[in-house]
Amino acid sequence: MNTDLIRRKALKTGSSLALFGVLGAIGLIRPGLAHAEWKKAAFEAKTMEEALATLGVAAAESSAAIHLSVPEIAENGAVVPVTVTGSLARMEQISILVDKNPNMLAAHFVFPEGTEGFVTTRVKMSQTATVIALVKADGKFYRVSKEVKVTAGGCGG
Repeated sequence: MNTDLIRRKALKTGSSLALFGVLGAIGLIRPGLAHAEWKKAAFEAKTMEEALATLGVAAAESSAAIHLSVPEIAENGAVVPVTVTGSLARMEQISILVDKNPNMLAAHFVFPEGTEGFVTTRVKMSQTATVIALVKADGKFYRVSKEVKVTAGGCGG
């Protein structure tokens, strides 16, 4: 292996570790808050009913306090922007589901107490489908949904 390549890899790794250490030292990274709760069964769910059941949703009511921003038409289903904001008290989690994807659950975020209910991300969509924002606040589930027309799919299946 080339000596320059080994040196570059060592410098890159060392720089990354140093940056992580500095961010941790000044309090920008806190181990207890830096991880997401993994809901493996929910992410593997093939039906909407199964996904909702694994997330613990018995019923979700519509709410005007949740805003879902998605494009009407997505030219590339591999990168569909989704933003969810909520003004509900004590928001605990936001999940993003896509009803016609091979796996229903596209994203799941858990919030520490006192965190603003805001998420922006990109999801993959295999075809024109309904995007659902599912919010858990104060122990209850709320939802809002919008259809996104996809011209070129981004998921296999």
